[in-house]
Amino acid sequence: MPPPADIVKVAIEWPGAYPKLMEIDQKKPLSAIIKEVCDGWSLPNHEYYALQHADSSNFYITEKKKKKKKKGKKNRNEIKNGTILRLTKSPAQNAQQLHERIQSSSMDAKLEALKDLASLSRDVTFAQEFINLDGISLLTQMVESGTERYQKLQKIMKPCFGDMLSFTLTAFVELMDHGIVSWDTFSVAFIKKIASFVNKSAIDISILQRSLAILESMVLNSHDLYQKVAQEITIGQLIPHLQGSDQEIQTYTIAVINALFLKAPDDRRQEMANILAQKQLRSIILTHVIRAQRAINNEMAHQLYVLQVLTFNLLEDRMMTKMDPQDQAQRDIIFELRRIAFDAESEPNNSSGSMEKRKSMYTRDYKKLGFINHVNPAMDFTQTPPGMLALDNMLYFAKHHQDAYIRIVLENSSREDKHECPFGRSSIELTKMLCEILKVGELPSETCNDFHPMFFTHDRSFEEFFCICIQLLNKTWKEMRATSEDFNKVMQVVKEQVMRALTTKPSSLDQFKSKLQNLSYTEILKIRQSERMNQEDFQSRPILELKEKIQPEILELIKQQRLNRLVEGTCFRKLNARRRQDKFWYCRLSPNHKVLHYGDLEESPQGEVPHDSLQDKHIKAVVTGKDCPHMKEKGALKQNKEVLELAFSILYDSNCQLNFIAPDKHEVRVSGGIICERM
Repeated sequence: MPPPADIVKVAIEWPGAYPKLMEIDQKKPLSAIIKEVCDGWSLPNHEYYALQHADSSNFYITEKKKKKKKKGKKNRNEIKNGTILRLTKSPAQNAQQLHERIQSSSMDAKLEALKDLASLSRDVTFAQEFINLDGISLLTQMVESGTERYQKLQKIMKPCFGDMLSFTLTAFVELMDHGIVSWDTFSVAFIKKIASFVNKSAIDISILQRSLAILESMVLNSHDLYQKVAQEITIGQLIPHLQGSDQEIQTYTIAVINALFLKAPDDRRQEMANILAQKQLRSIILTHVIRAQRAINNEMAHQLYVLQVLTFNLLEDRMMTKMDPQDQAQRDIIFELRRIAFDAESEPNNSSGSMEKRKSMYTRDYKKLGFINHVNPAMDFTQTPPGMLALDNMLYFAKHHQDAYIRIVLENSSREDKHECPFGRSSIELTKMLCEILKVGELPSETCNDFHPMFFTHDRSFEEFFCICIQLLNKTWKEMRATSEDFNKVMQVVKEQVMRALTTKPSSLDQFKSKLQNLSYTEILKIRQSERMNQEDFQSRPILELKEKIQPEILELIKQQRLNRLVEGTCFRKLNARRRQDKFWYCRLSPNHKVLHYGDLEESPQGEVPHDSLQDKHIKAVVTGKDCPHMKEKGALKQNKEVLELAFSILYDSNCQLNFIAPDKHEVRVSGGIICERM
C-alpha cells in the first residue's frame, strides 16, 4: 500500500551528528517539525532553528504562502521523498549574527562574515530578515566610508581588501535583486563611490563587475539615479573596459552604455550618439568584441542587439518627420539631387520667359528622378513613415555613391515610361521597408540576441544598407522586366532577397552585397518553386488518403515524442530587474507524466538534470500570453509583445504557479500544448 501523499521521507543533517532519517507530515506546522528534529538531538530553543536544503543553494524551507514565489524561496510543499535537509540557525538568528559579525574589528572575521552574507543573501527569506535590520544601509555605509580605511592597508593586505569589497558588493547586489528595497533610497556619496571603482584604471575584476551591475540597475530602475550616474560616468571612462579580454566585463560595460542610452531624454540621445561616435565605440566593439578570437555568448549577443536597436532608433525622429513644402532648406535637398543627376551647368536668367522654361525643365527632370509629384516633389515626403529619412538616404546615395546614383537615374530616364524604375518612389518605399525589417522605433526585446555584425562595420551603416538595397532593387527590376504595375511585386521580391541575405549574418556590408548577388530573381523563383513543390507533393489524392489512414498513429507518435521531450526537460533562463538572464532553472516531466520536477541551477547544465535533484508539483492548469500571471506582474503586456508570446505559467494548488519564459515559440507550443493535453 503506498504511503499517504502528505508523508515524505527525508534525511536531515546536523554538524557533528549522524544524519536522521525522518518521515515528515506535511499537514503538521513547520515549527512542530523543527521542534521534533531539535528534540531528537536534545537542542533547546527550537525557535532559533530552521531547515534548509542541503544542496548548493542552501535555501530555507518555509511555510507555504498563497502568493507568487520569489527568487530563492522554496516552500515546504516542494520537499519530496529522498530530499536531504539541514538543520541550521533560523534566518532571523543568522541575519542578526551576520549583522554583528560584519562590523567586527577583526579583518579576518569581517571577511568571513561578508563571504557568508554574499552566499546567504540569495535566499529571500534571509534577505528579508537582514534588510529588516537595516542591513542595506550598513553595507552602503561600509562602501562609502570603510573603503578609505581599508585602502590605507591595501599595500600590505591587498588580497584581503579586494575580497572584502567584492563580497560586500556581491551581497548588496543579491539583496537588491529581490526587489524589497527601492533604488531611489541611495545617497550621492554611494553612487560616487561605486562610480569611482569603475573609473579606476586598475581594479579587481570582481569589484568592477559588480560595480557595473549596480550602475546598470540604478539607471534602469530610477530616473533620479540616472541623472546622478550620468554625471559620474562618461563614455570615455567606460571605453577601456571594452578593450580588455574579459568578455563578462565587456558585457556589463555595454549593458551600462545601453542603460544610459535607453533612459536618456530624447534631446540627449543624439548628443550621446555623437559622443559614442567621437570615442569610436563602434570600431572598438568590432575589434575587441565581435572580431575577437572567441565565441560571443548569449548575454553579449543580447547587449549587442540592444545597442544595435537603440542606435537605429535614433532614425525614428527623421522617419516620423514630414517634409515642409515651404521649407527652402528642405527643398534645396531635392534641388541638389537634380543637380547631381543632370549636372545643370547654368541657371536660366530671371526673365518671365525663362521662369516658365525653368519650371518645365524641373518638372521633366523630377519625372526622370522618379517622383510621383513631378511639379512639387516635396509632397512625396509628407507621408510618415518614412518621412524625411527617405530624402536623407537619397542624398547620401547621391553624394557618396555618385556614379551608381547617376547610372540608375540615367538608365531609367532612357527607358520607356512603363519600364522605368522610379528612383524617387522606390527610395521612399525601400526606406519604409528597411525600417520595418530593422524595427526602427520599437523597444528592444528582452529575449532577442539577433544582432548583425555588418552594422558595426560602418559609422553610417543604415545609409550604406540603403545604398546596397536601392541598387539591388534596380537590378531586380531589370531582371523581372517590370513595369509600373509590377511595383509592389518587385518590392516583395526585394524584401525576400534582403531577409534571406540577413539570415546568413554576413560579417560585413561587402559580404551582404555578395550574398545578394547570389539571390537573383531567377534564384528566388527557384527557391519558391522548390518550397512550393515540397508543399504540393503532399496534396495529391493518394497522399491525402494515406495521410488520413495513418494520421491517428502519427498523432500518437507526435504526442509521445513531445512527452519524451518534456520528460527530458529544458533549462530556462530567469528574468529579473537587474540582469536579463543571469540565473537558470530546470523543469522536466516525471516518467509517469503526472508530476513536474523543477529546481534552480547555478549554471546551464550539460545534459539532463536528475529527477532526484529537483522538486515536484502536480499540474492544475496552463495559461499563456496576456493571461499569464507572471507577465501581468512584470508589466510585459505594456512593454514587450515578443516576451508576452513566449510566456506561460503552470498553475498548481492554492493559486501558486511556475512561470516560464520559453527560449522560442516552438518550446511554448511543445511545453504548454502537451501539458494541456495531459490535464
